[in-house]
Parts: sequence; C-alpha cells; structure tokens
Amino acid sequence: MTEAVPAGAVPAGAVPAGASDAHVQSLARGLAVIRAFDAEHQEMTLSEVAVRTALTRATARRFLHTLVALGYVRTDGRLFSLTPLVLQLGYAFLSGQRLPELAQPILEDLSHRHGESTSLAILDGTDIVYLTRIHTRRIMTVGISPGTRFPAHATSMGRVLLAALSPGELADYFAHAELAPLTPRTLTSREAIEAELARVREAGYAVVDQELEVGLRSVAVPVIGAEGRAVAAINVALPARLDSAGTSEERDVEAAQLVPELREAAQRIAEAARAVGAA
Repeated sequence: MTEAVPAGAVPAGAVPAGASDAHVQSLARGLAVIRAFDAEHQEMTLSEVAVRTALTRATARRFLHTLVALGYVRTDGRLFSLTPLVLQLGYAFLSGQRLPELAQPILEDLSHRHGESTSLAILDGTDIVYLTRIHTRRIMTVGISPGTRFPAHATSMGRVLLAALSPGELADYFAHAELAPLTPRTLTSREAIEAELARVREAGYAVVDQELEVGLRSVAVPVIGAEGRAVAAINVALPARLDSAGTSEERDVEAAQLVPELREAAQRIAEAARAVGAA
C-alpha cells in the first residue's frame, strides 16, 4: 500500500502545471529532497525523506548521497540534514533584491517606536518569503530570518498579497495551495479565505490572530510598486492574549490602530524603491 504524502510535503515526481518537454524531472526531484527539510524536519532518515517526497527508498538514497557528495547534505550514516551550503542556492536571489536594504531603516524605526518585530516579505508560489526581519522580543517558537517561508493563507502579509492578485492568479493559487491548519484558528476552506481576502481588499490591510501560531497576532499592509500592484508586504507582529479578554473584533481594532503607521512606512519604502528603479 502506498503511504500518503504528509501535509506540507511536495511530491518529487509531480510535474508543475504548464511544464514543457524541457522539464528535467531529476532536477525537480533533487530540489524536492532539499525542500523536504524544514524547521520541523531538520534531521531525517532515508525512509522519512522518501515518504515526504513520495520517492522510492532507492531513488531517495541516490539523491541524498549525491547531495552529500556535493556538500549540501551531511549524514552520520543514519540521519541526514542540510548543511549551510544550501544557503548559496537562495543567496543570489536575496542579494539581488534592493527592497530589503531600502526597507531596513524604515522598519527599524517602526519597530523601535512600538517595541515590536517588523518584517518585509514577498509572495512566492503558495508561500511568503521573508526578505527582512527586525527582531525585538521572541514571540514565535520558530526563528525567522531572510529566506524563511510560511504558507500565505495563514499570514497577514500573505493575505494582503493574495488579496492583490487577479482572479486568474488567485484561482491558480488555490489550485496549488495546501490549506493546512497550523493552529485551531487557521482558516482552511477556500470559501472562508476568499471571504477574508474580500475584507482585506476593501480595508487595505490584514489582521491575523493566532492562525500561524498560538500567541501571535500580526497586522500587514501592501507595498505598492510603480505599476500600482503590490510588490511586497510589511507587518508588525504582536503578542496575542491567551485568555478570553475582549472580543475578536476588539482585538482586531487594537491591531488596526497600527495601520496608519504601517501605511506610512510602506509608502516610504515604495518611494525609495521607485527612486532607484527597484519597484
């Protein structure tokens, strides 16, 4: 009996929509093996990698040992884990982004004024990717740094970026997104998420209360590029009340009080980016 692919895993043999005969399946499988490692799966056995990538054990073994030989994976003979060399795979992209360096001082100013963490992220497929993170106190169990990815549907920055998509782009997103629950509060149905995106589209900002992680709220606004489309998003992360004090609407109002300053910061980032031709 074939074992089901776990939530969050990407079948290595799956061919992306629109792929042509130029699609190299072996490269796709090798990248899927790398992507199988994440914060919850930092070390895995051969069998665990095979399950998460939907590869046979023999195929997974070949890819893992190739990555070991290339220096991207290390092993003690039983467990496999990524090495720092994999950072080079994303460095070219991150180093080519002008937005992080332009946003950094603006987000630092916003963070210092409120004593809360701020971030800049873009949409990449069904995930958001962090480009900049200004840390204050640690309110998440998972550390965030440039390159960290989270499912867009469960994040405030993801929602403002999804709300900016065209109907066709949004349909494509839902065709590929795995709307997995990350906490008991996470919206996981397309209908509920689309209704929330409609509210975000009308309001111009998103508030997410403990859908990504219990104890964490965040509020986000888009960064609008020269062509009038959202090119990124910024947010402020806030500790959430773990008791029942206040209604959800009251908590949303509290978070929304940060929106004017977030919008001002997003506008400053957009203006700086346009001035240097970065957005």
